[in-house]
Amino acid sequence: LATGPRQNNGIFYEIRTYDIKPAKMKEFLEMVNKYFHFRTAHSELVGFWYSELGAMNKVFHIWKYDNFAHRAAVRHALANDRDWQGKFISAALPLVEKQHNEVAYLVPWCQLGKPPKEGGVYEWVTFQMKPGGPALWGEAFRAAINAHINTGYTRLIGVFHTEYGLLNTVHVLWWNESPDHRAAGRHSAHEDARVVAAVRDSVRFLESQQNVLLIPLQCSPLK
Repeated sequence: LATGPRQNNGIFYEIRTYDIKPAKMKEFLEMVNKYFHFRTAHSELVGFWYSELGAMNKVFHIWKYDNFAHRAAVRHALANDRDWQGKFISAALPLVEKQHNEVAYLVPWCQLGKPPKEGGVYEWVTFQMKPGGPALWGEAFRAAINAHINTGYTRLIGVFHTEYGLLNTVHVLWWNESPDHRAAGRHSAHEDARVVAAVRDSVRFLESQQNVLLIPLQCSPLK
């Protein structure tokens, strides 16, 4: 089925999710902060986080590419980068239980944002929508997102719609000052008639939803 409208350039984002062995998370994060400059020398890292609530022992990272040829060139260069392969990959892979990646585009009405300051927390919300793509549920979904933005308690960073991976999946990345600030904002939003109406309309197209609270790593451009 057609995925519907998307940004009219070739830029896409690769979303990588790794499950780390529970006893090895601290070691893995230390290695990322120490050696990830070898990886970011090849292409743009949007952000790197580890899960705090909603999922255990997971890391999330997002990469930006101009097009698929750009990604192929980067992957080729990484395979031949001795520092990256020798200092990070060879030591990090035994710490990883599972890897998953997706290719996604920003939805046409969203530009990648930044938090107003460093030191907050991020919320990664995954919506599995009914088949049909944005042509079916796009307007209602956008209205629900805007209703939350208009409450002012949270900052939208990006809305990503999958092209490769599980289709009809939308990932929404939010920023909040703290988990308590987010909780208070959500409580207020649940009592806001505009939010209630928009969510009620959008949820008709929803199959499932998962929320994960994320903490940015030292090496993450989004902090």
